[in-house]
Amino acid sequence: MNALTLSTHPSIAAIPPDTWDGLGDGNPFTTHRFLLALEESGSVGRGTGWQPLHVTLEEGGTVVAAAPLYAKSHSQGEYIFDHAWAEAYARAGGQYYPKLQGAVPFTPATGARLLARDPAMRQSLLAGMTRVAERGGASGVHVTFCTEAEAEAGAAIGFLPRVTQQFHWLNRGYRTYDDFLGALSSRKRKDLRKERARAQDFGGTIRHLTGDDLKPHHWDAFWRFYQDTGSRKWGRPYLTRAFFDCLQQTMRDDILLVLAERDGRPIAGALNFLGPDAIYGRYWGCVEDHPFLHFELCYHQAIDVAIARGLSRVEAGAQGEHKLARGYEPVATHSLHWVGDEGFLRALADYLDRERAAMGEEIEALADFTPFRKEG
Repeated sequence: MNALTLSTHPSIAAIPPDTWDGLGDGNPFTTHRFLLALEESGSVGRGTGWQPLHVTLEEGGTVVAAAPLYAKSHSQGEYIFDHAWAEAYARAGGQYYPKLQGAVPFTPATGARLLARDPAMRQSLLAGMTRVAERGGASGVHVTFCTEAEAEAGAAIGFLPRVTQQFHWLNRGYRTYDDFLGALSSRKRKDLRKERARAQDFGGTIRHLTGDDLKPHHWDAFWRFYQDTGSRKWGRPYLTRAFFDCLQQTMRDDILLVLAERDGRPIAGALNFLGPDAIYGRYWGCVEDHPFLHFELCYHQAIDVAIARGLSRVEAGAQGEHKLARGYEPVATHSLHWVGDEGFLRALADYLDRERAAMGEEIEALADFTPFRKEG
């Protein structure tokens, strides 16, 4: 490791917050406080299949690089899926789990995963992760929702890059929501105005809550929303109730809760995280159904906030081609993959080469369905 000392840590609490955060870029999901909230709330750790094993590199007694890392016993909560890989590995007589995941649990948001002031340290971190995998009997290392620059650095030392796609709203210097609408075709402008008017006609009010405006009873309401969405979508929510209490204590300034109230009672909400240059939509739920309210709280209100704050984009989570009609555009997202079995690694390389080509074609095709005016 060229005079670098590699260490693993079974809890983010073993690393001083200032040390960890001093290596990051302000992305809320890789902050010490977010990762600690996951651990202290029991959302990750014993019994969850997400065992913290964070890595650091030290040079001369100073931590110069770090990465969130987890030993995984399943492939849940990752949003870049490798279930088919695990099945193929098992059919070939191998044991896919445990594997190592360089990721933010349950969070399909792009951002740095290899935290360092010096970009040259990225490859050292990745090399260190492979050593941890080999020593611990893990089948491989997977770094998900990393930056494009990190993907390029990994590819240069033998990690396999994977390209997937999401839908993001991009701020092209809009001063108002009407400025944004002005970039759309006439019919799409009318559609979105009608949709927003219909959504806002639910008989109540929409509030934006952040910082000290957030109170424990707001989290009680949102927990009900989260439980309802979780039970309908995947059976068991990943996050514990205690996680939201941790957010209230340590991250309320990073939070924007868009809350719909009717007759003084919260009926729906969308939970967003605020970054230095983006707003990240993460969770939504409701206890009453109203036409288009989901789109209003999750997508349109997030655009309003991004414009008002001068943020460059809205990331509204995984999947959802319905976002296209609301002005969200297809963008490439990146991950890195390495397995210790050379034969399986070659097979993955062939598969990912073909998948990247297909994904590029899909992103190009989806771009034709955005509501923006077509030039020429």
